[in-house]
Amino acid sequence: MFTLLDAPDAPAHASFVEKKSEFIGDACHIDSLDEALAFVETIRERHPKARHVAYAAVCGGADGRLAERMSDDGEPSGTAGKPILDVLRAGGLTDTCVAVIRYFGGILLGSGGLIRAYSTGASLAVKAATRAAIVTCQRYAVRLEYPQLARFQQLLAAAGGSEEDAAYTDRVTLVAVVPQDACARFLERVTETFNAAVVPDPLDKVNVPRPA
Repeated sequence: MFTLLDAPDAPAHASFVEKKSEFIGDACHIDSLDEALAFVETIRERHPKARHVAYAAVCGGADGRLAERMSDDGEPSGTAGKPILDVLRAGGLTDTCVAVIRYFGGILLGSGGLIRAYSTGASLAVKAATRAAIVTCQRYAVRLEYPQLARFQQLLAAAGGSEEDAAYTDRVTLVAVVPQDACARFLERVTETFNAAVVPDPLDKVNVPRPA
């Protein structure tokens, strides 16, 4: 699967005109459907005179399940949100939101014309975005003594993993993020290196974008 790296406050942007109606596509990375809704609201605020702000968003997939949301925003049912969603699906995209704004030009496009226009707006925005591959990773909570830290970080790096949420008190507590296909070997190396004194505790699976 893939995602976009463009942030909600600096989305990828593209536009075109169809029979005097201007269609503007904005595409960005999101981490939740709530974040997608917040992004769409900022787009509405930027375009207060736009007739429609249709959108679609896809999120998740690390656990094998995708959540989707879309809105026609007053266009005939199935002519705006669904074409945008179809672009996301066809591109294998997740953790992504695309909004397409329409400034009505006075000429009706008909259902087929609307579907083509919203699909084109979404496709142009996605094409303008920075695309990245999605790597499904397992997150582990890990507790370490200070002398163990450097060696553990070496093992984590060798597995293609990363570290987050580190806290340094009398011991080191951190979250290790490891690509799913490297987990078995990583756990084996940790067990061998520390004689089972360090035991990563599984938390959850997450999507991690890796630039292509």
